[in-house]
Amino acid sequence: MAATGKMLQKGKGGMRMVPVNESSASPFTLPEPSWIPDAQCQSCIQCQGKFDFLNRRHHCRRCGKCFCDTCSSAKVLLPRMLYVDPVRHCAGCTAVSKKENDFFEKHIKALMTGGAFSVNQTGETNDNDTVYTCKLSSDHRHLHFENEHRRLDDISLTDIDSLQIWTEEKDSDVLQPRKGKGSNPLASGLAMKYKDSCGEMQLVKMVVAGQNKRQGQCWVASMQKAFKMIHDSRTSIR
Repeated sequence: MAATGKMLQKGKGGMRMVPVNESSASPFTLPEPSWIPDAQCQSCIQCQGKFDFLNRRHHCRRCGKCFCDTCSSAKVLLPRMLYVDPVRHCAGCTAVSKKENDFFEKHIKALMTGGAFSVNQTGETNDNDTVYTCKLSSDHRHLHFENEHRRLDDISLTDIDSLQIWTEEKDSDVLQPRKGKGSNPLASGLAMKYKDSCGEMQLVKMVVAGQNKRQGQCWVASMQKAFKMIHDSRTSIR
């Protein structure tokens, strides 16, 4: 067992690096899908080619459906299902995984690097000049707020109920698609509603601060994508 609390495990579609304790799993992960039984797959779902001794069936590791080799030849990283190496994907799932991999390569790093914000929590009167660094924890489960004098309570990503982005032009709800193809205004901060350790709904407002405001703006943009990914996963499971 690795010191990080993870272990290498053989899955249906390849080797996976899974947490020893499921309660410590990243909120960005997804369970492996149930594979359609071979007996129910007589032809490729995409090209309708009949399976036989030469044209063998293969399962897409993301959706679990049956495809011929040609229609599932792409090998793509699938960190959301904890695969160590690139695994077989159908065409539709390839596009989805590649888009998500951009999030893991860029936005997770931005969240873990952190940004500087003035922070106001429910029921507290905070000095707007007090700046906290907000970072995503290494296990992707919590947001840490701290400066050299004080540390605020962590916020669990799975306990965030809603998130609203503030821009230099006007407020924008994260779940509402942007209209038109105009330039995106820079984020000036965000507000999050979340459940605390007692199950009570709280509100935290964060305004980009510090000398490197660009870093804070990038953090807000990455947090928006992170929340949407988790929200979409919850919706699809329901």
